[in-house]
Amino acid sequence: MHARTGRTVRDLRRENRTAVLRRLYFDGPMSRLMLGPATGLSSGSVSNVVAELVADGLVEEAGSVDSAGGRPRTLVRITPASGFMIGVDIGETRVRIELFDLTLTELARTERPLACSGPRTARYDVDLVVDHLREGIAEVLRTADVSADRLIGVGVGVPGIVARTTEDGAVVHGQTIGWDAVPFERLLRTAVDLPESVPYWIDNGAKTLGQAEMWFGAGRGARSAVVVLFGSGVGACVVTDPMGPGRAIEWGHLTVRVRGRRCRCGAQGCLEAYAGAEALLERWREAGGVPPAGADEETALTAMLTAAYPAEPGTEPDATALAVLAETAEYLGAGFADLINLFQPERILVGGWAGLQLGTRFLETVSGYAREYALTYPASRTGIGLGTLGPEAVTVGAALLPLVDFFAQGGRRPESKPTTPAPAWQSALQDRVSP
Repeated sequence: MHARTGRTVRDLRRENRTAVLRRLYFDGPMSRLMLGPATGLSSGSVSNVVAELVADGLVEEAGSVDSAGGRPRTLVRITPASGFMIGVDIGETRVRIELFDLTLTELARTERPLACSGPRTARYDVDLVVDHLREGIAEVLRTADVSADRLIGVGVGVPGIVARTTEDGAVVHGQTIGWDAVPFERLLRTAVDLPESVPYWIDNGAKTLGQAEMWFGAGRGARSAVVVLFGSGVGACVVTDPMGPGRAIEWGHLTVRVRGRRCRCGAQGCLEAYAGAEALLERWREAGGVPPAGADEETALTAMLTAAYPAEPGTEPDATALAVLAETAEYLGAGFADLINLFQPERILVGGWAGLQLGTRFLETVSGYAREYALTYPASRTGIGLGTLGPEAVTVGAALLPLVDFFAQGGRRPESKPTTPAPAWQSALQDRVSP
């Protein structure tokens, strides 16, 4: 039997389950009576769907509320332990792996440092990174005593452009880290001891950061935003639908100075060659600054900011560090102005470990330059601020990737290995209702 739209009864049941799960996720606990108008389903459909979800263990009772003149109404909510997700952030200085329950409560985490000495490409040796994920995924499952077959998926945020092929799944093109068409999903499936039915969702780290901030952070309530990620390098995610997946853009490789500094991508004059933490520290060193010997980038950037903005009264600021940071603020302001002119977002949000450190010191200065360089009208309608989810936002956003698909499938786990998952989760996100 088919509906007029061509959808089967099975499709309609899945969509009804999806609608209830989504609404409970954002607004629960809710009563069955509340779920009707919130989802657009009839009371009979809501009762049937909730009964199914309770039987499947996805939804549970959560107390009751008084009704006007009638019996108390039972509330229901998502059952936290009915599924688990792993989120992975392959960052500049470490690989962070976290295990979450279905309500995104963190259950376990582990971090694997990436060596800060030697060439950058050696730090990102593919076999080493795959080993980190293999060991880290096993560790968080063991720590939380969660069986691998209860995972609804593993989400991974990576530096670079992600393409997909039928044979290899997600393939990563990371020019700045020496990854040339790395078949990352295939390598993980070979190395990591997980059931074949557990899907991997691999995407750009700035994109997963944007997803997290739009759902749970400083982007909530905005109709459009650009979420920028500052670490060793610079990336961004453009979001034009609050519940949509966003679009990763290589903003860090926008040319801000013709025949300027050589960027780690090989081109000259990229924004990243002036504003990324790696380049910022290099410029400080070239100007006579002395970063701590042997320190990783996070520690060295902290030292630079401390030198420029000493906490102790009466201490003279480091003029060299101040001058480099002042120049960086102008480059960033010009880069923000380009984002404003191109996309006219409601908000620009700054995230990433370096962005959060820098933003607390001179975001106001950067905002001033952005308004100076941008067109007046769109600049007056764009708010600029810091993300609120901290350095773990990429990991949270990565864990959302399998969660969104799980809800889009009505809370049913895949029975076999998915082929090319990207279109499914993109359409699922676009069909979401706003919380």
